[in-house]
Amino acid sequence: MSRWDGIDEFVAVAELGSFSAAADRLRISSSQVSRQVARLEDRLHARLFYRTTRRVALTEAGRALLARCQRLVEERDEAFLTVHDLEEEPKGLLRLTCAVAYGEQFVVPLVNDFLARYPGLRVEIELTNRTLDLVHDGMDLAIRLGRLSDSSLVATRIAPRVMHLCGAPGYLERYGTPHTLSELAGHECLIGTADTWVFDDGGREWLFRPRGRWRCNSGFAVLDAALRGFGLCQLPDYYVRAPVREGRLVTLLETHRPPNTAVWAVYPQRRHLSPKVRLLIGHLKDGLARRPEYQ
Repeated sequence: MSRWDGIDEFVAVAELGSFSAAADRLRISSSQVSRQVARLEDRLHARLFYRTTRRVALTEAGRALLARCQRLVEERDEAFLTVHDLEEEPKGLLRLTCAVAYGEQFVVPLVNDFLARYPGLRVEIELTNRTLDLVHDGMDLAIRLGRLSDSSLVATRIAPRVMHLCGAPGYLERYGTPHTLSELAGHECLIGTADTWVFDDGGREWLFRPRGRWRCNSGFAVLDAALRGFGLCQLPDYYVRAPVREGRLVTLLETHRPPNTAVWAVYPQRRHLSPKVRLLIGHLKDGLARRPEYQ
């Protein structure tokens, strides 16, 4: 007897609320489901369901077991699928979306490498700074930056994202260096996609609405304007790391740097994720880690 005996049946009954529905999902008879659940209850010396002629409900022990077993079953299935993916070559259409500048610089080259490896695969990439509805727009995957707002989606962290406030030495010589958060109000700011800049103020979130005569929704355009001394910018580390190292930009108010966020691979569901999406996520994660901007 395996320790797994009865677990799949238990989870299916708990999720579907019916022994017959669980039997349909597992493609076995209702009597087999009932027998396996009963044996599991015997092994645990605990009753897992309240059973009536009309419905099935979890007991307190059943709820506690389900909270752990759902994750275990999911991780087991993911492990089996990972091995299966190694033997199955990705094929068919894969649609993904990403912000324009980050996609052009980081994501598209890695997707092209992935496509070259699998000739049976077709890829459609939509680069847009709009947040698409993955289900409505038929997207398999989205690469998103920073904070996530849609809790109905599943997200996998594929790279770090640390924000820095920066200014060019020439700008700081002319207009001074801000030493406190309140001093930012007196500075020309270069505004990107975010209307609000986030900082840490003693463990609390401090929000600042930048003001300036320059705005663009491209991170690389913001970087170019900052290097020319047009104002201060708040950009992720992968934009500013090299200019800071070369002395062309100076990081500011580092003790007030906001909490680290991330670059995320986002998709509608986790179970039964297709091999092509799963493998691409792994490829992107490995490829970004090798980029000099992330070293």
